[in-house]
This record gives sequence, C-alpha cells and structure tokens, in this order.
Amino acid sequence: MSAQIRVLSAGAVKTGVRAAADAFEGQGMGEVALRFATAPTIRTDVSQGALADVVILPSGGMNELATLGKVNAASRIMLGRVGAGVAVRDGAPVPDITSVESLKQALFDADSIAYNKASTGLYIETLFERLGIAAALAPKIARKDNGAAVMNHLLEHRGRDIGFGAATEILVFVDKGVRLVGPLPTAIQNYTRYEAAVMAAAADASAAGDFVAFLASEPGRALLRACGVEEAPADPK
Repeated sequence: MSAQIRVLSAGAVKTGVRAAADAFEGQGMGEVALRFATAPTIRTDVSQGALADVVILPSGGMNELATLGKVNAASRIMLGRVGAGVAVRDGAPVPDITSVESLKQALFDADSIAYNKASTGLYIETLFERLGIAAALAPKIARKDNGAAVMNHLLEHRGRDIGFGAATEILVFVDKGVRLVGPLPTAIQNYTRYEAAVMAAAADASAAGDFVAFLASEPGRALLRACGVEEAPADPK
C-alpha cells in the first residue's frame, strides 16, 4: 500500500480540500494526511525544507516555490478563486457594506476590526492604506494568526465588531454564531487564486499526482465549489 500523501495547504480552501481528500480516500484512491497553515507560513516552511508531497497555495506563493525549484511546475493546476467577505456575530448590528463609502463608515463606527495574517489580511491592510483610513482605524485593529481566530474574536466580543476573511472561512462559522454580511463591494473586491502542485521532493510523485488530478477533476471541482471556491476565469492576456 502506498504511503500517505502529505498535503500542505493554505487555510482559505480548507473545507473544500478536506472534502476532496475524504472523497479521494472513500474511493480507495489513497490515504491523505492534511496540514493547514497560512500561505506565508507555508512558503517559509517549504523554502526551509519542510516535507510534503502536495502543496496548495495562492498563485503568487506557488510562483515563488516554482522559482526555488520546490514544486514540479508541470503539475500545477488552478483550483479556483476565493473572494474576501465581511462577518459579524449573530445578533450584532449588521453594517451597510453595499458601497465603499458605506463600508468605510461602518469601519469608523466599529468597536474592533479583525483580520488575519494570511493572504486576505494582507490585502485588507493594503486596502485600508489605499483608502486613506489606516491611521484612523489602527487603535481598533485586532490582527489574528488565521481565519478561525478572526471568527472567534467576533464570537468573544459583544459590541460593533467586524471581521474580514476569505468567504470560505466565514462560511465554516455560519452555524457557530457568525453571520456572513456579504462580499466586499465590487470596486474593492479581491480574489485570491489557489493552485495545487506536486512537490519536487515528493516521496511518491505518482500518488501525489493522482490527488492533484482528482482536485482538477469535475468531482473534485464540484466539492470545492460547494465549499465556496469559485471557478477562476482565465487570466486576461
């Protein structure tokens, strides 16, 4: 029997990847060991020699690993894209986020604003700078290690608290007391595209390739879509 296929994945696609791994195992195609972390942590760990057979990252991070020769470039596949969303605790005032200006006002009115240290949080931080509101919001910012910590921040507070996260991560908490208010306004929405690839040092490249191929298959993509990972349109030429 083949050894476990070790998968190192960004957390924003956690639910979809886990569902795909369960289906892969359920069909007797192999055993999958999943580990999730933020994209910056994965890039650092892999560049320093962390062992895995498959890696799942935003496209930018995958490009970095390909440049370092850490992944089999020919094995790269696009999983889809994930947009950023706004969340509050169930029962908390629901902010108006229908426009950029209304979102800005909601942020000024908030008691705290939480976002992670991963791809979504990096974008939100840059967005606040671009909108010219970073300095005004700084005293109420709660920077968390990951998306789950952002959602827990909302659950632990009882004021006008707003959280930002990948829509996929927010959806995991909708039955735990968190409300998805909606996506960012179209004018400032940010989609992160996620890819999967076989690691150059995979213990069993064939088995790893089988899992990547399953993710790229229609059954695999259907599981990802059901968990909030949208189909990614082709890059504009």
